[in-house]
Amino acid sequence: MGLDITVLALDWERLERTPVADRQELLYEAACPDALGWDAEPEVGWVFPASPKVPWCGRYEFRSTSGSYKPHFWAGEGWGTARRFAAPALRDALDGFLFHLIGEGDELLATGLFPSDPAPWRPELLLVCPPALVPAIAAHWARAEPLLEGLREEYDRHAARPGGRIADFDAFVVLLREWAVVVEETARRGWGLLGLPV
Repeated sequence: MGLDITVLALDWERLERTPVADRQELLYEAACPDALGWDAEPEVGWVFPASPKVPWCGRYEFRSTSGSYKPHFWAGEGWGTARRFAAPALRDALDGFLFHLIGEGDELLATGLFPSDPAPWRPELLLVCPPALVPAIAAHWARAEPLLEGLREEYDRHAARPGGRIADFDAFVVLLREWAVVVEETARRGWGLLGLPV
């Protein structure tokens, strides 16, 4: 069984006002609401509110990944290979867009959102983007999106993995566009983003 990801957009002030000891339970309720049951099919796209118990939170389920974190990982690997062949303007914009979403943003190191993890081999959070970061990430996407097509040939030549989770440029762009939907809606609300491994 592999690692999954569920992305939550949330009112950061409400999260910070929630006692630290209660945050994890509320966020996992938002990711996997009790009302759905464990065998329910996930609703794809945005669900607002994520749970009646957490009305200040929305949940996004990616259409293109079946909940698995692997496509996000492989998209990052593909970009790591293709970025050297990208035009400088696209490279700078996509670096800024992807770093906090599927990269290794510094916010993961010391968030203070949860008590210390007794099992550090399994992260509690896969992504942390406080509200102050989200508009900047959206701005990076606005610069990158019109330039993406210029990467098609080089991506498919150097980074494609036929039969893989992100097989080619088209699969890469589908996932990027879903992340853009996530970021743009979160920025519109003035909220932050969390990615939970569920």
